[in-house]
Amino acid sequence: MGTFVDKYFKGDRAIWLVVILLSAFSLLVVYSSTGSLAFRYHGGNTTYFLVKQLVFLVLALSIVFVTHLISYRVYYPLSSLLMLISIPLLLFTLVFGTRLNEASRWLEIPGLGITFQSSDVAKFALVMYMAKILSQKQKDIKDLKQGFLPLALPVILICGLILPANFSTAALLGLTCWIMMYVGRVNLKYLLGFTGIGVALFAIFVVVALHFGDVGRVHTWKNRIENFVSGDNPDGNYQVEQSKIAIANGGITGKGPGRSTQRNFLPHPYSDFIYAIIIEEYGLFAGLFIISLYLILLYRSAVIVRKAKRTFPAFLAFGLALLLTMQAMVNMAVAVNLIPVTGQPLPMISMGGTSLFFSSAAFGIILSVSRLQSKKELFDGEEPAESNN
Repeated sequence: MGTFVDKYFKGDRAIWLVVILLSAFSLLVVYSSTGSLAFRYHGGNTTYFLVKQLVFLVLALSIVFVTHLISYRVYYPLSSLLMLISIPLLLFTLVFGTRLNEASRWLEIPGLGITFQSSDVAKFALVMYMAKILSQKQKDIKDLKQGFLPLALPVILICGLILPANFSTAALLGLTCWIMMYVGRVNLKYLLGFTGIGVALFAIFVVVALHFGDVGRVHTWKNRIENFVSGDNPDGNYQVEQSKIAIANGGITGKGPGRSTQRNFLPHPYSDFIYAIIIEEYGLFAGLFIISLYLILLYRSAVIVRKAKRTFPAFLAFGLALLLTMQAMVNMAVAVNLIPVTGQPLPMISMGGTSLFFSSAAFGIILSVSRLQSKKELFDGEEPAESNN
């Protein structure tokens, strides 16, 4: 058994354990939380969603396995191609995308009936592209024109295209790239200026949108923030109130698997608010355990970065782990009413297709980096990593 695992499951064992445990929680909680969907669309047949999520998880784990065997060298040239694909995809989505919840986030593949979020492709591409440019520009990283602008302009472009339909994803992606640039030794005064410009552009967008009508989802953002701050609108805070009831019902040890009651009242208990269902059924300790799994992912990725002999895989692993961890923290913060509702799924746990698959690919790439971190040869234009000694 040990020989089989050593031969086929390579890379950081702690991250493999995180992937497996998150997948196990996903299967249990999605099966439990889809009862209302089953009665609404499948005559109460909850087995349908169990089998569906099981198939999704098998595909997701297959993606993790395949991508962890692929050398991360592939993603160095692929990052530029994905960026070129992402920009027209985002533009097409804004104009022709399928509208769900007042937002054009989805594209449908003709003839197959399969939908996906173009922002998932874009955030994946941008993190890889940032890792590539950061690895190339280490000698000029303190220079405005040669080092900073080649990094900042793609972030502004991609986040700007995502923003009208999905503010939370644009903000998460922008913050991830900001931290990557900071870790990559970009001059802090440039980063602060970049932040100021970003806030100013966002303010202009909001003012224009409010003046000329509901461009994007500005009114939705405004209502969510007002409901979060005031806390006195039962209708506006319905999701959060039901989430807090679920968490209170769970207590320390939980009500037990499959015994959630708030799954029948909570909108999207299988995706946006799945963390509340985890606590209701498995207790506060399970909630803390889930948090620890994502923190282990971030910590182990930091260890990979410290051991890396090359800059590209170091930035790639760190950026993807940071994006996954921050997305998870945002999802859980919404469930416990620390921040306004965002609509971010919980990586590797929430029910779904494209988000689950892209999260799996990210895990696989991180594992690929950990598997090959001792390789020292450089790509064209890449700078060597600085010694940690």
